[in-house]
Amino acid sequence: MGTGETPLMTSELRISTTGRLGSIVLDRPKAINALSLEMIEGIAAALAQWRDDPDIGAVLFEGAGEKGFCAGGDVRAARAHVIEGRPEDADRYFATEYRMNALIAGYPKPLVALTHGIVMGGGIGIAGHCGMRITQPGSRFAMPESAIGFFADVGVSAILAKAPLNRALLFLMSGVSVGASDALALGLADVVVPSEAVEPLRRDIADAARSSHAREHIVRLMAAGAVVAGEAPFAAKADLLPARQWESPAEFVAAVGDIAALGEIAAVLALRSPGSLAATFHAQLAARRLMAVGPTLEMELRLAGLMARRADFAEGVRAVLVDKDQAPRWSPDRLEALDQAPILAAVGGPQSA
Repeated sequence: MGTGETPLMTSELRISTTGRLGSIVLDRPKAINALSLEMIEGIAAALAQWRDDPDIGAVLFEGAGEKGFCAGGDVRAARAHVIEGRPEDADRYFATEYRMNALIAGYPKPLVALTHGIVMGGGIGIAGHCGMRITQPGSRFAMPESAIGFFADVGVSAILAKAPLNRALLFLMSGVSVGASDALALGLADVVVPSEAVEPLRRDIADAARSSHAREHIVRLMAAGAVVAGEAPFAAKADLLPARQWESPAEFVAAVGDIAALGEIAAVLALRSPGSLAATFHAQLAARRLMAVGPTLEMELRLAGLMARRADFAEGVRAVLVDKDQAPRWSPDRLEALDQAPILAAVGGPQSA
């Protein structure tokens, strides 16, 4: 397969090949490449076509535009489905996205994510599951779902299950954004390369894809181009929490509030949806029992069906993305008043509520 476009081109993706390198560029820059259903289906179709194609040796993911790689999933569309009485269409969106995440996580050929700027939500669901993950110094990573009444999904709990528990919970529950150094400390990226090195690195990856040992060659390229990421301030703060197995989301939130250095994050947690905090907490503990991406995504699909139908999802998306008043009214507005039984049933775990 020579250089050119594939028949899988869409208005929001640029899918092409250069020699033996397949390239998927998220191309919805005005929305910071937020993932529409069409984009998700296009990515999955390209990967399925290239999986057994002997003329493709590796695949590279990038995002168009200066603002970032990907701002996440199209939750406004999912909300519209729910409030219009068609929650099954929201289910379809999440199921399609999670199938794509699973395809990426289990892909037999080298998948390289070259990210920059904003890498959030569904963007981590793409880049985080790639076998080789390169980012740049100005990148910002976040799973902000607790701000919109949802939960940290797209299999990121499976990735964070390998990180220290306190780091994982604080990052996923708070939804705060972290820089490249913390992305490495959390296990969301592998190396940081300077922006001026991206263009030559892209060419070198295309050359490496021609090799019968493409994976090894790309790993060497990453190591050679990497720069020292520096201190990881978020991870350092998370490490102030006592190392223990937390019994409930309320217990974890209270522990954060007891540490003065975590005051800003404690204030953020106080603004998040109680239902989201509980769902994210229990999903992370479930992911640590499962320790596999596929079963974690199956669990998350059950939880997504529950969370999308809760009033907090429609309200959170309204407050943050539709009306943008940043003043959601959660129901209930306290963790202590939340019935966590449905969440526990969805994650299939024995955790205490």
